[in-house]
Amino acid sequence: MNNPEPEELLEFIDSVLIEDIQDGDHTTLSTIDVDAMGQAHLLVKEAGIIAGVDLARMILHHIQPELEINIAIPDSARVEPGDIVFTVFGRIQALLVAERTMLNFMQRMSGIATRTNAYVQLTRHTHAKILDTRKTSPGLRYFEKWAVRLGGGYNHRFGLYDMIMIKDNHVDFCGGIPEAVGRAQAYMAQHQLNLQVELETRNLEEVRQALATPGIDRIMLDNFDIATLKEAVQLINGKIPTEASGGINLNTVKAVAETGVDFISVGELTHSVKSLDLSFKAVM
Repeated sequence: MNNPEPEELLEFIDSVLIEDIQDGDHTTLSTIDVDAMGQAHLLVKEAGIIAGVDLARMILHHIQPELEINIAIPDSARVEPGDIVFTVFGRIQALLVAERTMLNFMQRMSGIATRTNAYVQLTRHTHAKILDTRKTSPGLRYFEKWAVRLGGGYNHRFGLYDMIMIKDNHVDFCGGIPEAVGRAQAYMAQHQLNLQVELETRNLEEVRQALATPGIDRIMLDNFDIATLKEAVQLINGKIPTEASGGINLNTVKAVAETGVDFISVGELTHSVKSLDLSFKAVM
């Protein structure tokens, strides 16, 4: 779901709601009068970066267009325990039906945004940009990459279709870097495609081969130690943008950024993030 149209987003929200509701929220239907009105708010219980506010508004209005939503804290803002992100007034049944779906999105997105921002803050004194990867939850990639942006990071390719990334297996199966890049260029010409080409390198010799091979838009330096990473950046000398990748974490990202790389891709932004603690509580 790359940059989906509003209709596509609503269809996806419908599918998530159906998964949860099926033939009815019987607890709410049995305990709350259909015309009962009330108010609830989104309460922050853990410090971090809030994300998913605009999505929550979309979910709430999709369930009940008449709900009144007053947003106090927007997406990307830093929040502390006790903060109220927004309040909602309207039919109580609609508030309760929306609660879990809304929180599931917001808690995960806020966790991703918070983790991303931690990396961004550690590297802000450099020019390196923090990137996500394709290591996302199936079906949720659009939302998780949205959260990365809200945390101050940048999106790498969305999927297999919007960039040519020649990795070690492609190189090995093709018989070498020049062969793999040449085939990629021929394929794009044949199919009238204009895609960025990124090449993964495993050592300095492959970096030298990459520099001697035309048609490469970015060089990935995969699992290089800091000393070799510095040497590779100096060798490339700004001729081609560079990306560090492979096992980078909060303990190592500062040193990686200080080598002078242009991009740093971090899989853990999305593949093993901890959700931010949020709750949706009745206001009495």
